[in-house]
Amino acid sequence: MLISGLQKLTLLDYPEKLAATIFTPGCNFRCPFCHNASLVLQPGNAPMISEEEVLMFLDSRKGRLDGVCITGGEPLMQKDVGGFIKKVKEMGYLVKLDTNGSFSDRLKALVDDKLVDYIAMDIKNSPGKYVLTSAATPDMMEQVNKSVSFLLEGRVDYEFRTTVVSEFHEEEDFREIGRWIEGAKSYVLQNYEDSEDVIQCGLSSAGRDRLLKFADIVRPYVCSVHIRGI
Repeated sequence: MLISGLQKLTLLDYPEKLAATIFTPGCNFRCPFCHNASLVLQPGNAPMISEEEVLMFLDSRKGRLDGVCITGGEPLMQKDVGGFIKKVKEMGYLVKLDTNGSFSDRLKALVDDKLVDYIAMDIKNSPGKYVLTSAATPDMMEQVNKSVSFLLEGRVDYEFRTTVVSEFHEEEDFREIGRWIEGAKSYVLQNYEDSEDVIQCGLSSAGRDRLLKFADIVRPYVCSVHIRGI
């Protein structure tokens, strides 16, 4: 599997776990607010770390770390992601996968093979604004819808999450999102934070009060709603 980065310790990426985070290059979406622009726009220029190096590091941290987060980019673009995760699981680690949901068959296969313990799936926006927000094609949206439906079956621990950006999200979007993921176990609104590695500069946070309002809009549809980053 192609690996472009390794964060050796995170207290935030895996809820209630000490974890390491592995970054994979490449993504089929083009979200303007993506904070890993270099991995998305120029994956071939990203520095590469060998599987062996990462696995050696994880082997040395057994008993001190609880889990491993695999993020990107879009990790499910990596056709051999399952083989890599199997090696991680054999070390005794929990595995969390971050995904945009556009490879529903690969997502389902990982769950069927019991290779992932937690999935965080991005909900970029209300369905009607996905093209604006992520440049998703109709075929991609079909896959995203399948992934939403699959996770709602509750066969694996999961959360849906939306990075909230003032320029892209408004109240009606969250009503539509709530109806779309109705019955979901967990939904997280993440406050957008600007950085030097975003695809589009000049975007802004929605602000605390609006985030609280958006969370209230979704709560009638979802079991648990949280806000991160305020």
